[in-house]
Amino acid sequence: MQKPTIEFQFLSNQALKESTTCYALGIFENDTKLPVDNLLNASFCHNVMMPLIKEAQFTGKKCETLTANCLQQVGKLILVGLGKEEEVDQECIRQTANMVYRACVQLHSQSVVVNFGKLLDNPVQLKAFTEGVLLAAHVDERFKSQKDTTTTPLQKVYLLTATKHEEAIQLGQKITTGINLARELVNAPANYVNPNRLAQTAVELAAKHHLELNILEKEDCERLKMGAFLSVAQGSDALPKFIHLCYKPKSLHTQSPFKKIALIGKGVTFDAGGLNLKIGNAQIELMKCDMAGAAALFGVAEAIGAIKPNKEIHFIVAATENMINGSATKPGDIVTASNGKTIEIDNTDAEGRLTLADALVYAEQLGVDVIVDLATLTGAIVTALGTRMAGLFGNNQQLINSLMAASSQSGEQIWPMPLEESYLEDMRSILADIRNTGSKEGGGSITAALFLKQFVKQTPWAHIDIAGTVWTKKPWSYHNAGATGFGVRLLIEWILHS
Repeated sequence: MQKPTIEFQFLSNQALKESTTCYALGIFENDTKLPVDNLLNASFCHNVMMPLIKEAQFTGKKCETLTANCLQQVGKLILVGLGKEEEVDQECIRQTANMVYRACVQLHSQSVVVNFGKLLDNPVQLKAFTEGVLLAAHVDERFKSQKDTTTTPLQKVYLLTATKHEEAIQLGQKITTGINLARELVNAPANYVNPNRLAQTAVELAAKHHLELNILEKEDCERLKMGAFLSVAQGSDALPKFIHLCYKPKSLHTQSPFKKIALIGKGVTFDAGGLNLKIGNAQIELMKCDMAGAAALFGVAEAIGAIKPNKEIHFIVAATENMINGSATKPGDIVTASNGKTIEIDNTDAEGRLTLADALVYAEQLGVDVIVDLATLTGAIVTALGTRMAGLFGNNQQLINSLMAASSQSGEQIWPMPLEESYLEDMRSILADIRNTGSKEGGGSITAALFLKQFVKQTPWAHIDIAGTVWTKKPWSYHNAGATGFGVRLLIEWILHS
């Protein structure tokens, strides 16, 4: 994995002049008071900065930036808008950290002093700032023969704070390492990341962080009667891999209702649609992203292995391709999942829910307190919520509330969706227990979630449909174009604070 090498240091006023040629100052919206320190003395603020701000009509709105050269005083100057003081949260800090990073690159500055007033004295905000810088700095050039040599990367960030929370920076670094692992797995083409490569990633994570690992081969899955999962895999020449990675703390003493957690990630490494081949504007070229749930899980495992929380966490991925050959599942076929339920395959392109069905049954048999699955499951959720928000479904309100709280802190937005039981009527089969699709009239993300619910008996469970959020064609926020790593920060926040 390509890891951004940026050094974070705490700085005293006395050391400012010897440390950098670039200075980044955070300013609240319409704030007329500028901080005074060893560089920004009262005279400089009054005679240079205030006229500069007035001339440029800089108001301090969130993510607004203004750059200038003040060589004799502070060198290169970056003013960054923080927005309204009462509205500043972790996501705002991440976004403004991104603006600082990009301004430094534009100014060809390898180091910067950052003064956000008292904001970065808060360890939570400092962690968010670290994440924003490192996420913006991540560039994936693995598949390019010629690397970008024109950009001057930022190497050192000096933080002007009253307190030194080293552990907050370290936590931000661990989390972004996991996010960037997920981004690289999703960015990689399907001829590079296949089921075997996902299994190898799990092997590497297990060795690095001393995690338990069990990889079930096709024969093992047949023995466990995972007919739903294997029905997807039978159209591919790539052998399926059912991956079970587990982190266990040395002792399990916590007041959390969710002590033992199962996380499931959809791991379809390429989705051609099967015999219901994707056509038209189905964006088949992006179907390498259909394993983004699995990638997010591995990103969480990377971070959790480094953080070592006091919870037991199982990471489960049923990895396969959804392809076409002479053995491929045909529309109208009936398969049997590992819990004995029979499924009529109405559409082979509704394959993710089949892989998740057997994974859910497997997870519940582990005796965990809670199950959360993460999947690029439906195009319908994109229609409903767009590309910046994932859909949240579940059978337990306490779990839903805790995930929503984690969403507000992590900046990864999810929205609670209904599990309307009457929609099950649309999935009734004449010959089997259930069909794998619902009505053609809409509600596709709801019927997909209802399908999954049939494979959970009583364990608190949540399903997060991330189909719209895992890829961006244009840079936005602190994401470069490509994979976003959505879900990693959300799940880590939830694990650490639920």
